[in-house]
Parts: sequence; structure tokens; C-alpha cells
Amino acid sequence: MKRFVLLGLALFSIISAVAQSARVYRSEFITYDKREAAVADKRDEIARYMDFEPVSVDVVDGAARYMQKFEIDATMNDYNLFFHVENHDSAYTLYINNQLVAEVDDPYTPADFMISRFLRQGVNEILMCMRRSYTPQLHEGVIQPEFKLFENSYLFAQRRLSVRDFNIILEPDSTRKFAQLKLDVIIANDFNFEETIQVGYDIYNPKGKLMDFSVNSLTVDGRSMDTLSFKPYIYHAYDFKWGDGQRPLYDVMLYIKRNGMLWEYIPLKVGFGKTEYRDGKFYRFDKVLTIQKKEHFNAMPDRQQTYKQIEQMKLRGYNTLCPDYPQPKWFYDMCDKAGMFVIDCANISSPTNSSSRAVGGTPANDPKLLDEYMQRVKAMYYRSRNHSCIIGFSLSGTVSGNGYNMYKAYQWLKSVEKRLPIFYDSAEGEWNTDSKL
Repeated sequence: MKRFVLLGLALFSIISAVAQSARVYRSEFITYDKREAAVADKRDEIARYMDFEPVSVDVVDGAARYMQKFEIDATMNDYNLFFHVENHDSAYTLYINNQLVAEVDDPYTPADFMISRFLRQGVNEILMCMRRSYTPQLHEGVIQPEFKLFENSYLFAQRRLSVRDFNIILEPDSTRKFAQLKLDVIIANDFNFEETIQVGYDIYNPKGKLMDFSVNSLTVDGRSMDTLSFKPYIYHAYDFKWGDGQRPLYDVMLYIKRNGMLWEYIPLKVGFGKTEYRDGKFYRFDKVLTIQKKEHFNAMPDRQQTYKQIEQMKLRGYNTLCPDYPQPKWFYDMCDKAGMFVIDCANISSPTNSSSRAVGGTPANDPKLLDEYMQRVKAMYYRSRNHSCIIGFSLSGTVSGNGYNMYKAYQWLKSVEKRLPIFYDSAEGEWNTDSKL
């Protein structure tokens, strides 16, 4: 049994409404205790981090069950615990201490959960019941390479006053002379009372020169979230353009302080550039960008081999990869590093009866499936939106019909994404696509 020491884990009523979903849609990130560990991705130096490496316990009604036990030593009420699930290769039902936490029908998209309210002091059990999907018609023909089961799944803790998410982009300013870093930091306060936090960042250019830094304070009401925005100008950025084969990345270190003490570090990388889509064309730095796509390009279990293939695609003249479903975070990191564009895709593929427009005749026009469509689209969008390689989003990688669910998915994406285009090739002349890829 593993021992997971969490000073001050919020064991009781992190979220008062039990019915509220534990699933969290946000950028995938880990917080580090020290700057050096953040730069080197040394997870073994994070005090409140644990790999999820469960053991097989049994098979019940065709569902393979995996369990991991860990112990919590709670002396304060100060932390949220997050559970990241990846490479599960099937639908699953998640239980913690015999409490139902979530039903996830998407077999490929990584998911995050805030699980503190299901925990107790002492020994805890996470049980994953790997089952058949209730909606297999939503991912017909989509096959993920065989990764190690639960590879890169983990648990980690954040203080109850901390960074919940962020938005970051480094793009030309209005004069087209300099760059402007647009960094929005979303702070969550899960205490019942008002709290003040200090949020800081520093940014280094691709040659390691410090370009800017700042620390600001933010007071957040209890049980709420607020956003702290930074918008500094970054000079000489046109010497380091990113994209279409160019690959220089700026290093941004995000950190928080409280009462003068550094709490957590979040390392980010961002490329300088701006992608726009208008009149059916992509523009990069106000010049037409000719897209050369490689369809159905997905990460393989071997990371080095995946990166070699990305480099080979560049040599063959491709500048844009189109995966079939959301990829592991390291895939987008590799595309950022390689200067390769990506049009990300939700795990939706339902070609059977795709020409039907009857209600329920195709999954895309079956309102009973709307929640599942929205979960898959949200999971795609929030995970990858901050990567410099992303230049657009696709609702599906195959012919998947059209109807109510695809209309709603498109409308939601357009409501949250103001810069990049949304594509759906199966719109077939209808309004729910920005253009055909």
C-alpha cells in the first residue's frame, strides 16, 4: 500500500453540492515545489505527487477492475487532490472508497478529476472498472496504439487557493513591431472566506535572456474564482518567430506566493506568432499560410519514434498534423518543439447512417447523446488550447453525420474560442463549420 502524505488535504466538503461532477476541464499541468524540479520535470521531487499504478483485482460482469490503495495523513484542511487518467483504452467507471465518482465513455481522451470530497483520513481506495462503452457508435473505427495501461496517470495536490487554469499566447502587438504576452491566470479559492494570493511569472527568450517578470496580488472571494491578467510587451521577438518549420520557444515560469512563501511553480512554453483564419485561408504574421496536412497522424507509444516521425513529416513537406482524437500532452509539446502545426480533433467518429437526417437516425442528431458529445469536445478543447502548435479544432476526423449534437458542439466551441477556426467536414453546406479543411 502506498503512503501519500498530504499536509492539509481538504477531506471534508471541498464542494458542498455532492451532485456536482468531479470531472475538471482544464489545461493539463502539474505543479512543482521547486523551480529546478519544474524546469527539469522531476516529478519524484514533488511532495504531493503519486503515479497511478494500480493492481488488477478481478473481473466482474466482463469489467476488469484495478485498484490502488494509498494513505493520507491530514493535519490541516488546505489542499485539493486531483486525479489524472490517461491510456485507459476503454470506457470506465471510477469509484473512490466505494463512492461512484464518474462514468467515462470515451476510451481515449485523458481526463482529470478533483476527488478530495471522496477521500478520508487514513487508507483510501481508487477503483477503476474498465468496461465496454455505452456509446461505441461515437468512436467507430478509431483505434489507439497499444500504450502501457494507465501510463502517465497520476495524482497530485494543490492548495485550495491556487492556479486552476490559465490562457497564454505570445503574439504581435497592434503596431506589428513587438510581441505582447497575454497571460490570464485563473485563481480558485475553495475556502469559505476571502483570501489574497500573489501571482508571478518570468519569461525568457529562446536564448535564455530574461525579458520580463512581474508579481501581482489578487484577493478572491470565498468559494469563487477570479482572473489575474498580465500583458507585457516583449521586445526583439521578431528575431524568434515560431511556426511552419520555425521552432524557437520562450520559457515562462508561472508561480504563486502567499505570505511571502513560494507555493508552486508551473512551467510553460510559448511560441511567438499569430494565426488567423479568414476567407477560407490561414494567415501567419499577416501572410497566407499554405497548409500541407498529414491526416490520421497519432502518437505512438514510443515517444522518440513519434518525434522522429514528426521530423520526417516536416522533411516530406507537411506542416500540419491532424490526429484522430485528443493526444497525450507530450505529443503537443513535441509539435511545439518541432514547429509543427496541429488541428486538434475530438474523439468522435460515427460514419454509420451518417447521411440520415431523421432524429435519432444518426448519433449526431440524437439529442439523448448531447452530453456525451459535449464532454468529448470540451475535453479536446481545454487540454490543448494553450499549445502554440494548435491552429484550429475539428469536431470529427471522419464523416460523422450532422444534426442537433454537432450544432450544439459547434456553437459551444465558437462561444469559448474567439481566435481559431472550428471545422466540421460533414457539415455538408450547413452553418456549423468555418470552412472545409
